[in-house]
Amino acid sequence: MMAMLSALLLTLGGQETIQLGSGARLEGTVVKETADQVFVDLGYTILGIPVKDIVRRAPVEAAPGGARPAERSEGSWIEGGEAAERSVRELSGRLGSAVVLVACPGKMGSGFFISPQGHVITNCHVVEGERKITLTIFEKRDKDFDKRKVEKVKILALNPYYDLALLQVEDLEELKFVPAPLGAAARLAVGERVFAIGNPMGLERTVTEGIVSTLARPFEGLTYIQTTAQINPGNSGGPLFNLRGEVVGVTNMKAGFFSEGLGFAIPVERVKELLRNREAFAFDADHPNTGHRYLPPPRRAAPPAGKKPEEKQ
Repeated sequence: MMAMLSALLLTLGGQETIQLGSGARLEGTVVKETADQVFVDLGYTILGIPVKDIVRRAPVEAAPGGARPAERSEGSWIEGGEAAERSVRELSGRLGSAVVLVACPGKMGSGFFISPQGHVITNCHVVEGERKITLTIFEKRDKDFDKRKVEKVKILALNPYYDLALLQVEDLEELKFVPAPLGAAARLAVGERVFAIGNPMGLERTVTEGIVSTLARPFEGLTYIQTTAQINPGNSGGPLFNLRGEVVGVTNMKAGFFSEGLGFAIPVERVKELLRNREAFAFDADHPNTGHRYLPPPRRAAPPAGKKPEEKQ
């Protein structure tokens, strides 16, 4: 009987990595799927996982020579996969605990978890110049969320040019949150539906929905995702999701205080660039000038009064 079962398992699908809404991740062979459950062979037992608890699934590809690929080191991020599109209602409930409220003595914004190790992305302008940062985390409890404030938060990296910051919660004991998977803004299409979760004007966990208006709106030397999803002060640093539940952008501004439907987000590729090069933008509270700083280019000095500039030859 066991031999027959083993033979059956070998004929079904390959190894998959399954990311759960709780932040846990497991690998195994999918041996059966139903509308409600996915059954995974873990080697010593077969586990039935409710479909509603799965954030993403991705095949485990073998490394050269047949070796299994190495796990990402601590501090890496959760990558998006090929998850099916779902409703904003379902995704906002599932990903609500990924989004946090970022509070500083002089300002307030949003942010989101990107790893099980407690790494958080937000806008640089939300935390730049601050030393005391408090995060409000929204823990999922059945159909509602409980609020917990965390004050042991440190800044790991700042990139003022991209307006991005990387934070980390220093004490994760008993915290329950879901890291948001990072997708690819390059795969977006104009007209595609997206939604944002943030804390505009301090209104916690506000969900706004819209479409992608354009993928490359230029502004001060950079390009941004323009969206009709409502973005207001307090949304800064929060995630812009696609309907697969992947972060495709970081909301950071709107076109004028009284304008509506003209929100902008930093493409998620810049977040990944910051994470890959975080040492270059590392923040040291004792030496705040460490790391790269982008300075404006020098300009030609104005000629002395009464003297005309020399003509080019």
